[in-house]
Amino acid sequence: MTTIEHQEAEKTALLAELAKQRGFLHYTARELTDEQAKLTPTASECCVGGLIKHVTVVEDKWTQFMQKGASPEDDFQGFDSPQMQEHMNGFRLLDGETLDGILAEYERVAARTEEVVRALPNLEVAHQLPKAPWNEPGEQSARTTLLHILAETAQHSGHADIIRETIDGQKTMG
Repeated sequence: MTTIEHQEAEKTALLAELAKQRGFLHYTARELTDEQAKLTPTASECCVGGLIKHVTVVEDKWTQFMQKGASPEDDFQGFDSPQMQEHMNGFRLLDGETLDGILAEYERVAARTEEVVRALPNLEVAHQLPKAPWNEPGEQSARTTLLHILAETAQHSGHADIIRETIDGQKTMG
């Protein structure tokens, strides 16, 4: 296998696993009403719809990062900043938002992620991380960024599954 074939195989494998994890999250939301998608029946303040909204925003931002790098607006602006309020609103379905709308946006972002990753010359492409207390200074590769998206999606898929099971007993698996 040539280096290019290996790189394409790696992209394919990572994108396939990400699609699988997205599928679990999507399946968790099946047949929920908008009202159920907003419920917070566990100790967490999160809801199924909000978790889908959150992973959509995270995936979109990190996909932009893989393509263009960080912008100054991406630097952390403080825990009391409008940026942080916007981040926290990303975990909720706000007035006027629907589960169907959030799922449609998630599908749009997923398709864009696939396009961006496929267009990268390789997964070693790297950019400077935005300044934030949780980021080590330095660069991050597209590979590490894609793995971060995958891990975040898997983590929140499990979180959503627990919330869904609490709502009506339905499980993604089992």
